[in-house]
Amino acid sequence: MVSEAPAPRDVTLLFLTRSARMFGYGLVSMVLVLYLTRIGLSERNVGLLLTLTLGGDLLISLWMTTRADRLGRRAMLVAGAILMAMAGVVFASTAWFPLLLAAAIIGVISPSGTEVGPFLAVEQAAISQHVTGPARTTLFAWYNLAGSAATALGALAAGWSVRWSMGNGTADLVAYRGVFMAYAAVGLLLIPGFLAVSRAVEAQPAESATKVFLGLHRSRRIVIKLSTLFALDAFAGGFVVQTFMAYWFVVRFGADAGQLGTIFFFANLISGVSGLVAARMARRFGLVNTMVLTHIPSNVLLILVPLMPTFHCAIAVLLMRFAISQMDVPTRQSYVASVVADDERSAAAGVTNVFRSGGTMLAPVLAGILFASPRTLSLPFFIAGGLKIVYDLTLLAMFRAHSPAEGTIK
Repeated sequence: MVSEAPAPRDVTLLFLTRSARMFGYGLVSMVLVLYLTRIGLSERNVGLLLTLTLGGDLLISLWMTTRADRLGRRAMLVAGAILMAMAGVVFASTAWFPLLLAAAIIGVISPSGTEVGPFLAVEQAAISQHVTGPARTTLFAWYNLAGSAATALGALAAGWSVRWSMGNGTADLVAYRGVFMAYAAVGLLLIPGFLAVSRAVEAQPAESATKVFLGLHRSRRIVIKLSTLFALDAFAGGFVVQTFMAYWFVVRFGADAGQLGTIFFFANLISGVSGLVAARMARRFGLVNTMVLTHIPSNVLLILVPLMPTFHCAIAVLLMRFAISQMDVPTRQSYVASVVADDERSAAAGVTNVFRSGGTMLAPVLAGILFASPRTLSLPFFIAGGLKIVYDLTLLAMFRAHSPAEGTIK
């Protein structure tokens, strides 16, 4: 029987590791494209690198998350932290493209400021050991708020540290590399945090032998259907990952690192807070309805960003978009956890996240081509918004009537 009350110590540790990791992702997302173009890579090669980064993440995450419930959730979290630290050290140490490419594929690094690697899936499964029903959606909302706030602080810290360093005579490359070293340090700090989590977060073995595919048994069909749709949403989002968006503001309006750090600080903070509202909406309207009805307006606002005539107008619309764009995240996570068995949760979260990574990884190489030309600089915003609306409507049509197995939320 799953307890209705969370195990406070483990949940607290997982919240802290999530916050530390997302701070690191926020750091890197602010400077990654700026750094890569500064060391001489073209926009097309940058897009290729980001695509291969996400491709490597997909394969590593697929292997780790589909085995975490059997081989050990804590062990996979520690392995992910090591890969994160390794990637940060390599990016800080060299400008040689083949080595950067190898680190990007094998290591864990986030171009978008959002989750990559095996962490999210395994942590969600571990948290779900202790909480069920509406309480899970609320806890996931706080979990995502902690991550969004940390990402916001990371973006702010990266933007202003680079600006301060350059203002005091430090070369921009040195400042950027300092950010990557800080990212590596975060990865190292995660290791003792994950080791401190108790064995209570490990999956309970299935009572009888069942045929398993990618760590899934009875829930394979619904997980694959959901994953396919999530891949479309992620593919669309890959055109406007945070690091590309920062680059767009530099090219279009001449924004500096300090301004961008402040902007994305508030953007990520606002998006995290919105998850708490989503949890309350889900109790009244259901998980799927909440996912869709908050996501469509945010995608309309995304399309409007490049149509704004001034920097301040574009920022205002962007912040409005961030205020509702992530309300589908805790509801989506809770929905996936609610339709699968306990011993499938790491795998289910992992498979859906891997499909999302697969969708996202295809887009940056195309976005890099579009961002390279002034004529198509803003086209990624229109592509992303349009495809996301298609995803929303399809999700609503396919899953509106499908209630969670727990029967506690529509």
